[in-house]
Amino acid sequence: MTTQPTSRPPEAVYIHIPFCTNKCFYCDFNSYVLKDQPVMDYLRALDREMELTVQNTPPGVIKTIFVGGGTPTVLKPDEMAYFLKSIRTHFPNWDDNIEFSMEANPGTTDPDKLAVMKDGGVNRVSFGVQAFQNELLSGIGRIHDVDDVYRSLENARAAGLHNLSIDLMFGLPNQTVAMLAESIRKALELDLPHYSIYSLKVEENTLFHTMFNKNKLPLPNEEDELEMYLLLMSSMKAAGYDQYEISNFAKPGMESRHNITYWHNEDYYGLGAGAHGYVKRQRHVNIKGVNPYIEATRKGLPQLDSFPISQLEAMEDFMMVGLRLREGVSNTAFQAQFGQTLEDVFAKSLHKMVHAGLLEHVGGIYRLSNQGVLFGNDVFGEFVGALTEV
Repeated sequence: MTTQPTSRPPEAVYIHIPFCTNKCFYCDFNSYVLKDQPVMDYLRALDREMELTVQNTPPGVIKTIFVGGGTPTVLKPDEMAYFLKSIRTHFPNWDDNIEFSMEANPGTTDPDKLAVMKDGGVNRVSFGVQAFQNELLSGIGRIHDVDDVYRSLENARAAGLHNLSIDLMFGLPNQTVAMLAESIRKALELDLPHYSIYSLKVEENTLFHTMFNKNKLPLPNEEDELEMYLLLMSSMKAAGYDQYEISNFAKPGMESRHNITYWHNEDYYGLGAGAHGYVKRQRHVNIKGVNPYIEATRKGLPQLDSFPISQLEAMEDFMMVGLRLREGVSNTAFQAQFGQTLEDVFAKSLHKMVHAGLLEHVGGIYRLSNQGVLFGNDVFGEFVGALTEV
């Protein structure tokens, strides 16, 4: 038995603002240095894409909006106001309890801009802090310093924004376990509802990749990196934060609902240059370049590629993203989407991972064990192509 894609209209929106003050040394996101960029032309193009998108696929009641980048908060207050008005115009029907998140860099959120954000409906801000040592920040190409972090958070709270999150990174060049411990301590002193903590990945087409290939990137060794991850997990738990996903920690009820949309493999609109969307078992990716994106919106939807996701691929995706959540994947949710049980489809892979001690089977749920959290990529990899290669 197979099921058709859900007919429920999308309730989540991702929007990409690709501009940054500068390019960080580790970044491979679709972002461009702000200087001399046609920002208002881009925002008008986004407005056109929103209009065409909702004509094509009308939205439901919008439960989450996430504005990422780049650095969305490099927009000037008048640009920000125009952008937020566009969202309201084309997605007017908001859930009473909407989560509207915007990524920000410390130092790019003055009181005037935060007031515009709050007035436009933003109620959650995620700051890319990364570390609490100025020498580490300059070493990864960040333009803010630690003082900017405190000032930005103070400004956000003064503007009435209290649902705040910060990103930290570990495994950075020249970072020690003691440095990470200090960053975690200072982060926890802020008493925020949410923290995201990521390990550095050296991606192609970045300055760090070039340095790595020349053996000029002084990364921590594997033992230290493992110690860093164990330290942050134990520190966050001791401070009362739930590790609800491999890299994310929250106070109860303060999890990122937008990201959970991804991890539950649910539909979302993807708008802006280089954005990805997933609607009615159809994935799309937009044209990446700023000017090509702007030009494309004058002729129609600015999509670079669009392709259907088969039932088998959708099942694999469900497992790969769902197992990132500490709650795991449930047989009930799987059956609701696909009309088959987890055991019907993935018995071999599930039994192998349980036997290896990387998955736990509790009732109708499979979830990462404590050991599995440390080897998550091995677990997710087990489901890559598990069905489509057969």
